[in-house]
Parts: sequence; C-alpha cells; structure tokens
Amino acid sequence: MQAENNLNSIAHGISRRGLMLVLSSPSGAGKSSISRRLLESEDNLHLSVSATSRKRRPGEVEGVDYQFVNNEDFRLMINNDEFLEYAKVFDHYYGTPRAQVEGNLASGRDVLFDIDWQGTQQLKASAREDLVSVFILPPSVAELERRLMKRGQDTAEVVARRMAEASSEMSHYAEYDYIIINEDLDASVERVASILMAERLRRDRQTGLTGFVKSLREGR
Repeated sequence: MQAENNLNSIAHGISRRGLMLVLSSPSGAGKSSISRRLLESEDNLHLSVSATSRKRRPGEVEGVDYQFVNNEDFRLMINNDEFLEYAKVFDHYYGTPRAQVEGNLASGRDVLFDIDWQGTQQLKASAREDLVSVFILPPSVAELERRLMKRGQDTAEVVARRMAEASSEMSHYAEYDYIIINEDLDASVERVASILMAERLRRDRQTGLTGFVKSLREGR
C-alpha cells in the first residue's frame, strides 16, 4: 500500500501522530506471518526493535533483530524509565525502548509490535491513546496444533507445552480492541490493514482539521 497516499493530504495542513499497532496471539496462530505481510505492504509501518540482555545468536543483526545490551545496562535503562514495557524471561530481559518508539510516533510513523498480553498491558498503562491492539485467534485447537507440528521446528514435547500455554494466552482476548480469527492468511492481513486504515483516520489522531474545516466554511 502506498504511503497512506496522504490519507488526509499534508497539502491541506492536516497531519497526524503515529500509532502503535499491537498484534498478539498464541504461538502458531499466525501473528508473525501477518506481521511480515503488513510490513511488506505498508510503507509507513515500522517494526519495533526490542532490546534484550541475552547474547546474540548466529545470524542475528544488531538493530534489526534486537538491540543487544548487557544485564547491567538493561537494569540501568529500567531505572531511568527508558522502556515502554519490559519483562524478564528465562533469566534474560526483553523490552521496548521508549525513545525509539516515541520518535517514530511524533514523526507520524506507525509502529508495529509483536508482543504478548503482558507487554500489551504495560503499553496500555503507559500509552493508551496511541495504542491499537489486535488479538489473533486460531479457527480451532486442532488447527493450531496442526500448524505447530507443520513448522517442524519443535519436538512433540515443546508443541505440547505451547498448546498448554495457548489456553492461558487466549484467555486474555477480551483485553484487546479487535479480534481476528485467522482461518485464511490473506483475509486476515486485509482485515488488519483495514483496522490500521480506520484508526489512522480517527478524528482525534489528526491535527489541523479545525483550521481546514474553518477554511472550507469560509469558502477558501
């Protein structure tokens, strides 16, 4: 999709603050696939790059996959309130740097988050007005398990653990603004893109409307 095709053209003196689009789902429901497709088609959508205290894995690129920092620096960043949200998972910290996101939002750029319900709760507490949250559900438990097995990345034991975790994760669906049942990837991508388009056009996200409408009423 073209860069919003100037949804409400800057030529009219109308601009808007960027928004934070959160996609969450149990593992295997299609969140990552939808995210990739959106980033390919939406010029004004940028993936939030998390910081982590774990060591870089082979093939990972600094600033693309993660921002890699040590434990001491990460804790210092926490103390300085430099994260919009963070969590400690299996002895490693993960978090969303505040400055990077706020810089994008102030410039009218939208930011995509691929995070779980806990991270979404933290974002809601710190930046509710900028947040648009979408929860992706599988069409059935059987289909979710089939997708996890089809990946071929995990052992049967790991798949069983992911299925057990999915039940808990799905219980938080009511905390989200929008719900999509991902039966068909193309259709799901279109639905999320429609949500993004509608949220961009919300009156309270646009600045300069008062002056523009005034000029219309005055015949200018």
